[in-house]
Amino acid sequence: MNKLLIPLAIVVALLAFNSMYEVKETDQVIITQFGEPVGDPVFEPGLHFKIPFIQDVHRFDKRFLEWDGDPNQLPTRDKRFIWVNNYARWRITDPLKFFQRLHNERGAQTRLDDIIDGETRNAIAKYDLVELVRITNRQPDANEDDSREKPVVLDSIKTGRMVIQKEILAKSQSRTSDLGIEILDVEFKRINYVNEVQRKVYERMIAERQRIADRFRSEGEGEAFRIRGEKDRELLRIRSEAYRTAQEIKGKADAQAIGIYAGAYNTSADTRSFYEFLKTMESYKTSLDNNSSLVLSTESDFYRYLKGNDGK
Repeated sequence: MNKLLIPLAIVVALLAFNSMYEVKETDQVIITQFGEPVGDPVFEPGLHFKIPFIQDVHRFDKRFLEWDGDPNQLPTRDKRFIWVNNYARWRITDPLKFFQRLHNERGAQTRLDDIIDGETRNAIAKYDLVELVRITNRQPDANEDDSREKPVVLDSIKTGRMVIQKEILAKSQSRTSDLGIEILDVEFKRINYVNEVQRKVYERMIAERQRIADRFRSEGEGEAFRIRGEKDRELLRIRSEAYRTAQEIKGKADAQAIGIYAGAYNTSADTRSFYEFLKTMESYKTSLDNNSSLVLSTESDFYRYLKGNDGK
């Protein structure tokens, strides 16, 4: 009897375990029987029951889901080829319809690729490039780029990127209404030129910046020449004034010396003789040393003062 109870208890435990399933806060559940949905979707969190081994549980996320598209090369209305990369957010609104039409999230991602990429292609082809990259008609302020010789005037737009994104979203939503999902938002993640055009744009930007740099260097060199010219002119003025001042001082000194000499000669004979004696002594000091030899006339004053006042 005990041998029969153990297998029976195991079977009952398996049946009980397989008949219960948990629904989390983030889940919504579809029950299928032999592959076909039965009953209504289960949204209420908690412990629920099903027929064991016959019915299966399929869980779908209630939260917002991510769709990230691949970059596509698309032409604009003005024949500009650009790379466009966008992304979207979506959610499952009807799990039963979602299961019947798409089966799982992988199928939904594949269908969203077709829908969003197709609507993006159609929208890009309807508008010029400027409409895709600008939002408003705001013009740059005068002080935003002081390096430009002329102010930049941007082309006006009628639609703008935000309106184009809303147009893509609205048309994509209309194509997913029967799939049990809702697209919440579509955004451009990146818009860029293709490699060939991008290289030319970069070359043009580099050439423009090089031209601006050359202009700045030319203006700097001109300013440097002006400063050096002012420096040389100021230096010449200072030297000229210093030379003039020095000459004036020398002239005044010479005039004073001449006045002293004249005053000395206009005084009495004794005073003049003393003055002549002092000047001669100064000449001795500057003219003679221990190795000097002089050849003098006996009639010269130089010899007379050297010999003595009496001439002996």
